[in-house]
Amino acid sequence: MKNENIYPIFDRMLAREDKEALLGQRGVMLWLTGLSGSGKSTIAIALERELHKRGLLCRILDGDNIRSGINNNLGFSEEDRVENIRRIAEIGKLFVDTGIITIAAFISPNNDLRQMASGIIGAENFLEVFVSTPLEECEKRDVKGLYAKARRGEIKNFTGISAPFEAPEHPAISLDTSKISLEESVKALLELVLPRADKKEDKI
Repeated sequence: MKNENIYPIFDRMLAREDKEALLGQRGVMLWLTGLSGSGKSTIAIALERELHKRGLLCRILDGDNIRSGINNNLGFSEEDRVENIRRIAEIGKLFVDTGIITIAAFISPNNDLRQMASGIIGAENFLEVFVSTPLEECEKRDVKGLYAKARRGEIKNFTGISAPFEAPEHPAISLDTSKISLEESVKALLELVLPRADKKEDKI
């Protein structure tokens, strides 16, 4: 039910174009999806540093960070997973509309969730990045010890073990970190995002 006492002021605020002109860059969302341990956060951190070196303002939205803050009241039920991604997408939209290059690193295990996020943020601003590292490699790494716990039944609904992961149907790019280095992954993402985000590219 729509709240009749809400009066948005979007039409009186500075436009996205004003923020992008101030920053000298364009907002875009890089949505990294993949299994736990696939390398999403590592890639996001390295990419942020490379973009920062180029004078571009970025913001990482990472699964564990978000769940320890704004989404700390959510669990891992189907309903809570949907709400987790919905809130993240709404936050991401605010950053993108401010002209910030936003890097989201979330398992977001199915196409419906990622399509919802794309719909909220805007498909024209949404680049889906599939960190396609195989389950076997993710389990070998198991940096958080989560797969071992899931195998023992200590974690329920764990993606890749007791809950499914749907590979993206049409990602902008796929990165298998069992086959390519971190440097190669970042280089590929820079080639993807710089033409879209850096206003200086317009003059080249």
